[in-house]
Amino acid sequence: MKEKLLKIKEEALAQISKSQTLEQLNEVRVSQLGKKGALTEILKGMKDVSAEERPKIGQLVNETRAEIEAVLEEARKKMEAIVMEAKLAQETIDVTLPAKTMKVGHMHPNTRALEEVENIFIGMGYEVVEGPDVERDYYNFEALNIPADHPAKDEQDTFYISGDILLRTQTSSTQVHEMEKGKLPIRMIAPGRVFRSDEVDATHSPSFHQIEGLVIDKNITFADLKGTLSVFAKELFGEDTKVKFRPHHFPFTEPSAEMDVSCFKCGGKGCRFCKGEGWIEILGCGMVHPHVLEMSKIDPEEYVGFAFGVGLERIALLKYEIDDMRLLYENDVRFLDQF
Repeated sequence: MKEKLLKIKEEALAQISKSQTLEQLNEVRVSQLGKKGALTEILKGMKDVSAEERPKIGQLVNETRAEIEAVLEEARKKMEAIVMEAKLAQETIDVTLPAKTMKVGHMHPNTRALEEVENIFIGMGYEVVEGPDVERDYYNFEALNIPADHPAKDEQDTFYISGDILLRTQTSSTQVHEMEKGKLPIRMIAPGRVFRSDEVDATHSPSFHQIEGLVIDKNITFADLKGTLSVFAKELFGEDTKVKFRPHHFPFTEPSAEMDVSCFKCGGKGCRFCKGEGWIEILGCGMVHPHVLEMSKIDPEEYVGFAFGVGLERIALLKYEIDDMRLLYENDVRFLDQF
């Protein structure tokens, strides 16, 4: 894997040095750093890397990406300067004309937040796994210890396409697919769009995004869960962030908890942002229920694990101090330009 990363970096630097135009530079960026680029292919292969090596490989991938981006940016600036000099030499500028500004796009707050979360967990050796939006009832509910008479299966909460087919209400179904493959241990996060029959308001939407995590291995304890999420919170909200766990109930974990983070605006003293509490609820978590492991053909006497889930919009709203979830989907340029 290290040799592949070194080869990718050398190839990218060689392509950059040969590039004569900005279009060629952009082609290098897409081929090496894009969704179907060489580095992305390396990340997809993280599942074949041993658990001990994943953090190191994850760090090497991030370092390789940073080096390639730095050289690309430097080459872009030099090329733009050369293009500008040529234009100035050829064109006569009428300084009395009004100035023209170029509109440059940037990442959406949701995309920015997702990329930050993915980088945190990739750095800890996790694999990013995606699953289908349209799911079977078994994977969305029954395999997660949610029986047929559970309230969550009521049609008022779930969009059913047919009796057995539905739009997934959580990305936990992706975790079940991974557990059924039998490739242990597992360290993964599953980001994606989910659907629930909710009324649209400042904090609810029938379509939103979740990021769910799963770890399955031998000798995993609740202490591992707390340590992992504590590191995640500090990386996301700052080194001074504290975490607090409150008992809760989820069908697929036992014991279960809700996790709060200390308010990063007031440091836990209490303010308008945290409604005077000093704490902000951020995610749900717990130890994977033994019955969930059994249904995926994993021996609960040998393997244990933990799971957690957080709303992507929840993170974006907190990180960027947005008070209405609907703003994220209205495509109002006046709002998006702030980010």
